[in-house]
This record gives sequence, structure tokens and C-alpha cells, in this order.
Amino acid sequence: MPVTKAQQAKADGLSDEDLVSLARERDEAAVRAITTRYNRRLFRIARSILRNDAEAEDVVQETYVRAFTGLDMFRGDAAFGTWITRIAMNEALGRLRRRKPTVDWETYGDNRQQAEIIHFPISAASDPEKTMAQGQVRAVLEQAIDQLPDSFRSVFVARIVEGISVEETADLFGLRPETVKTRLHRARVLLRAELDRQLGPALTSSFPFGGRRCERMTEIVVQRICAI
Repeated sequence: MPVTKAQQAKADGLSDEDLVSLARERDEAAVRAITTRYNRRLFRIARSILRNDAEAEDVVQETYVRAFTGLDMFRGDAAFGTWITRIAMNEALGRLRRRKPTVDWETYGDNRQQAEIIHFPISAASDPEKTMAQGQVRAVLEQAIDQLPDSFRSVFVARIVEGISVEETADLFGLRPETVKTRLHRARVLLRAELDRQLGPALTSSFPFGGRRCERMTEIVVQRICAI
């Protein structure tokens, strides 16, 4: 029987713990609520490891299959969000190792087994020029994030892009909170340097006032001055 809007709305408001209990019984609304809640996080973390949209999407799908068929293994020792994110990380790292056999988890963390896609608010449906500009800036940011060292990139995506707390990020990667803060600081320094390199030349031509704008202003001023 299809899930009604009311049933889905009720499930969407439940805690992770309640949703997990219902999902163990294959409750459709609970499964939908969990996937909606964690789709973006899992995609972003997987992509921070693989740097490939299609592979990251595959990882997300496989993560849910493993999680929902293995919910009995979830004991609540860690938050559900941390648990399912680790599944995604391990799946992504497994794919990375198949591409690069020498990859080790310690590249990403200290002792454990990671531009986002940064989504700017798009209110520019009626402003194609603004939409294009946002897309161009987003592409530059994503490229700059992709070029960060692996360990910095993953922490940056988790902490800044996805907004995971310092404590949960530390738990997720098996790091001390101080190490998370250090890597985040270094990632920001590198990111600022790369953005300055790419965007610096463009800043000198920012806020142009030419073409029709210039002509219009000239006409307005001429008319006002000459009328005095």
C-alpha cells in the first residue's frame, strides 16, 4: 500500500533511532525518511574520496543496500549518521583501492578504517546571467576542493560543506578533535591560495560599468546638467 503524505510527514519528523526501529520492519516511510535525510551527506563524503559524481552515486546506493540489509549490526555504539557514513566511506575507499592498490585508510585518518558539491541558493530562474555566474563560481570552488590533499579534503567536506560537528567528524575519521581543527585550518589556507590564484585576475574587472549602463548614465547626466 503506497505511503500517504501524512505518513511520510510523520516519519520525516522522527528521530534516527525511531526510524531505524521502523526500518528494521521494512517500513517504507522510514526508509524514505532515512534516505532523504542522508542522501546529500553520503554523496558528498563519497565524492570527497572518489572525486567522481557517478561513482559517488553508486556508493550511496550500495551504502543503503548494505545498511538496510544489515541493520541488526547497528548496536547504537555510535550515532546512526556516523555508522552509515562509515559504510559509505569504506565502500568508496574500496573502490579507490581497486584503482590504486596502495591506497591505505591512514591516508585519510590516523588509525581507522571522506566539492562538495556546493549548492548555492538558486533564486535566479528569472536571471540567466546570475545563474550562469553562480554556476561558474561553484565550478571553481568544486575544482579547488577536489585539488586539496585527501586527508584535508575529506575533513573539509565533512566539517564545512556538510556541517558535521568537530566531535562527530573526529569520531568519523578516527582523529582527535585537535587534529580535525588543524586539518581544517590547513585546508582553508590551501583553498584560499587556490581561489586567489584562479579568481584574483577576475577581481580587477569586477563590477564593470560599461556598455548600456554607461551610455544610460551618461544620457541621464547630460540631460540633467544641460537642463540647468
